[in-house]
Amino acid sequence: MRRFSLPVILLLISCLAALPALACGGDDGGDSLTVITHDSFNLSEELIKQFESENHVTVKLLPKGDAGSMLTALILTKRNPEGDVAFGVDNTLLSRALDEGVFAAYTSPLTIKVPADLRGEGSNLVTPIDYGYVNFNYDIEALKKLNIEPPKKLEDLTDAKYRGLVVVENPASSSPGLAFLIATVDYFGESAYLNWWKAMRANDMKVVDGWETAYYTNFSLAGGSQPIVLSYATSPAFEQLFADPPRKDAPTANILVAKGVFRQVEYAGVLKGAKNEALARKFIDFLLSVPVQEDIPGQMAVYPVNQDAKVPEAFAAFSKVDVAPASVSAEAIAAKRDSWIEAWTKSVLR
Repeated sequence: MRRFSLPVILLLISCLAALPALACGGDDGGDSLTVITHDSFNLSEELIKQFESENHVTVKLLPKGDAGSMLTALILTKRNPEGDVAFGVDNTLLSRALDEGVFAAYTSPLTIKVPADLRGEGSNLVTPIDYGYVNFNYDIEALKKLNIEPPKKLEDLTDAKYRGLVVVENPASSSPGLAFLIATVDYFGESAYLNWWKAMRANDMKVVDGWETAYYTNFSLAGGSQPIVLSYATSPAFEQLFADPPRKDAPTANILVAKGVFRQVEYAGVLKGAKNEALARKFIDFLLSVPVQEDIPGQMAVYPVNQDAKVPEAFAAFSKVDVAPASVSAEAIAAKRDSWIEAWTKSVLR
């Protein structure tokens, strides 16, 4: 779901130089497979090269911004798709993709390795690839310096002592922002969730367009002014895994509140009208294979869906989620997503 490492950034920058599409492998003159993604997609280059070698194909990655921007691009080009397969539509936006008919039917044989509760709607059209939990993180040392205790529940964040210390992503432009908005509907109830958001606005909550700005610009760990950021439960584990210099603890921690956490599932699907549908199906299978599934946690800071895949020990040590996530049905999200976003925008931004 999110990209943390500098090598990933450098890889995608180098890929962006390749036109008309983003080629992340050598062109052997054979087939090509274009994979449309959000900007945070990443896999180890060695695995991509292995897929290319085994299938005599050049894989071209075509990032399209945040998940919402990517889906908009898929819809606008659905009659003449720009790629063969897409990765990164999540369960907050999936119903829109299904309603627009951007995906072709395909069920990977490896789907049997995926727990039933992760398959969700559209299981014959899209394949779950990873999942993570959206929630608040805090900078441990920054709050200590301010002599402020970490909040224990969402209501605490409206207290004056947290004034100006929280940054969130706009749900109209950010998938984690939308995921958390949906969680607040469940946590506070549909009749009261906007009251909390209005109180947060009054408490000088900062709103930015996307996760990368929130985490790498506003968050105090990156030199910003807000020690509390809307991110992922796996972020503390990632900070410990890739700390430079190495450290045994994590510099950040999670604020985990029952129903105040949203489980976000990301899917991949073969695009309807794909020029290379057979290879697109193979790429879906490749994403569900154990080597790729075990690569995903260290590349995108999320959990694999294949039950046979292992995850880093740091996930259990620093990112364990032991509270019930928000429970909002796919049908409710499909029916009310746009009205929730509109109501939030009027309450928080206007």
